[in-house]
Amino acid sequence: MQLTRHRTPAGPRWALDGRWLPAGFRLSWLLELPAAAARQVLAALPLGEPAEGPLLAPLDPEQEVWAAGVTYLRSRDARMAEAQVKDIYWRVYEAERPELFFKGQGWRMAGPGEPVRVRRDSRWNVPEPELAVVFTRTLEPFGYTIGNDVSSRDIEGENPLYLPQAKVYDGAGALGPGIVVVEGEEALGACAIALEIWREGQLVVQGETTTERMKRAPGELVRWLGKELSFPWGGVLMTGTGIVPPDEFSLQPGDRVVIRLGSLVLENPVELRGGGNW
Repeated sequence: MQLTRHRTPAGPRWALDGRWLPAGFRLSWLLELPAAAARQVLAALPLGEPAEGPLLAPLDPEQEVWAAGVTYLRSRDARMAEAQVKDIYWRVYEAERPELFFKGQGWRMAGPGEPVRVRRDSRWNVPEPELAVVFTRTLEPFGYTIGNDVSSRDIEGENPLYLPQAKVYDGAGALGPGIVVVEGEEALGACAIALEIWREGQLVVQGETTTERMKRAPGELVRWLGKELSFPWGGVLMTGTGIVPPDEFSLQPGDRVVIRLGSLVLENPVELRGGGNW
């Protein structure tokens, strides 16, 4: 089963396997249930006509998106190379407690085809292609989608305390195109992820990895996130990246980022950061 969220003249609406769900359906309500019950309810809902309209990020506005860092060896090495304070990334990679940080609410996430942005006060910006786990109120994985945790590497590298500014700004995250519903955590353990970055019609960055290379399992990261934090409507956790563009590369306005995860493809154009007082 795959859930998608669409823009319609009457407002956002959810679909299952390409057909409309009842107009009042909300993912946040479904994820109040344990995962098994949520799957049963979803399978029992009546389906309508074929769904139409542009795809949106597959979560409701009030749901939260969090992210994990330094979950792959490649990410640890990249963070150490860029950082002025290097050993903290080695320590967090080896530690029992993972790095977890808030990325934004659902309304902040770009969907398929919508722009991600780079900061005007940063000279080194990269996409971070990730498995994004959709979890229930009970901290059980319900499904997965693609996450793009756009980051300003120079801002984080200058001082780890600048992490929120490097990670949280307008257009710094994308999700989609839909949620693949899973039964059990084992479905998250061997997902192939690939990245392509296109500039003026040319492929300038390409990379691939698999979630089998993660230091910590996705379900373990979700449970750490919920140790002292409640998610009454479920949430989304981006689980870290194992694909790091070359140090000399930085995103530019006009670039196109394509991320593939299994049958899912998330594509976003890149724009300069909008809004603010610049």
